[in-house]
Amino acid sequence: MAGNQFGSLFSVTTFGESHGEAIGAIVDGCPAGLPLSDADIQHDLDRRRPGQSSVTTPRKESDTIHVLSGVFNGKTTGAPIGLVIYNENQQSKDYSHLESVFRPGHADYTYTQKYKHRDHRGGGRSSGRETAARVAAGAIAKQWLRQQGIQLQAYTIAVGPFTVTDMDLSVVETNAIRCPNTQQAAEIQAYIEALKEAGDSVGGIVQLRITGMPVGIGEPCFDKLDAVLGHAILSIGTIKGVEFGDGFATARLLGSESNDPLHSNEAGIHTTSNHAGGIVGGLSNGEAIVVNASVKAPSSIQKNQETVTRDGENTTLSVTGRHDPCICPRVGPVLEAMAAIALMDLMLIHSGYPHRE
Repeated sequence: MAGNQFGSLFSVTTFGESHGEAIGAIVDGCPAGLPLSDADIQHDLDRRRPGQSSVTTPRKESDTIHVLSGVFNGKTTGAPIGLVIYNENQQSKDYSHLESVFRPGHADYTYTQKYKHRDHRGGGRSSGRETAARVAAGAIAKQWLRQQGIQLQAYTIAVGPFTVTDMDLSVVETNAIRCPNTQQAAEIQAYIEALKEAGDSVGGIVQLRITGMPVGIGEPCFDKLDAVLGHAILSIGTIKGVEFGDGFATARLLGSESNDPLHSNEAGIHTTSNHAGGIVGGLSNGEAIVVNASVKAPSSIQKNQETVTRDGENTTLSVTGRHDPCICPRVGPVLEAMAAIALMDLMLIHSGYPHRE
C-alpha cells in the first residue's frame, strides 16, 4: 500500500493494523546527538492512548513504546529509529459480523473497491489506532523542536453546541476533554456521556498553537508552511477541515481589518494582531501559528443506520464494540505529532541539512 510515508529529509513511515500483532514507525533523517529516552516518547503516547476516561473508548492498551534502533546511550545515532507498540487488548470477535457489511462513515466500502481485500477487524489500517505510531514518531520531532525553542499545544475549543470561552491553556491537561476552561470541560463531559448512553457520538474543533517559530520557515510556492501543515493534519482520518488564523472568517473582513500591522521595537519586528495565524506568503512570520482542525463525530455508533452488504443488499447496522463517543480529547496529541513532523522536516530543509563540506 502506497502513501505510508510523510516527510523528505525527516521522514516517518508507519506500519501495522488495529488488530494485528503490533503497530509502529520507522523514523529516518533524525540528526545524531538528540537526547532521547523512552519516557520522552511514552509521555505523548499516554496522552493519546485509549481507556483514559468515560469519554474515550474502554479498550485497554498500555501503548508501551519499544525503541528498536537508532538510539544509543540516550542519544540518537543518526541511523533510522525503529519504534514498535504491541497490541495487547484486541477483541476481533466484536468485528466478525462486519466482514460482509460496510459501516457508514468508515473506509470499508472505499477500501474494498480499491484493494478488493480488506481487514475488517477494527478497520485494519484505516483505524484511528494507526495514529499511535504517528504520536511516537512525532514525540521525537517535538523533542528536537524543543531544542530550537519551539512548543506545540493542542486543546479542544468546541464540541457539538459548546464553544469554549475565557481560555486558560494552563488547565488543558487537568481535565478529560483537554479543554482550556475547567467549568465548560465539566459541562462538555456530561454532554458527551449522555450521547454515549444514547448510542450516539459528536464532533468538535481542536486548536493547535505553535510558539517560538523563527521567521521564514516554509517554501514560497507549492510547499508553503500552511500547505504542508494542512497536508499533515488532513492526513489524520477524523479531520475534515483546517483553517489558519481567522481562516474562513477572513472572507467577511475588509483588507483594512484582516491585515496584520507591523511594528518595530527593541524586541524586533512583530505584528500587532495575528489574523494570519503566524503564516504570511507561505512562510512563518515569527508570531504564534494558530490552526483550527474540524473533527468529525466518530462513525461507530449503536444507533441503527442504513447500509449495504458486500453483495450489494440493503440492510441496517448497529455498530457494537468499544468506541469513542467523541475523539477530540485524544486528537490533540496526534495534531501536535503531525505538525511537529512537518515543522522539523521544513526546518531541516531550510537549514540545508545534512551539512556536507
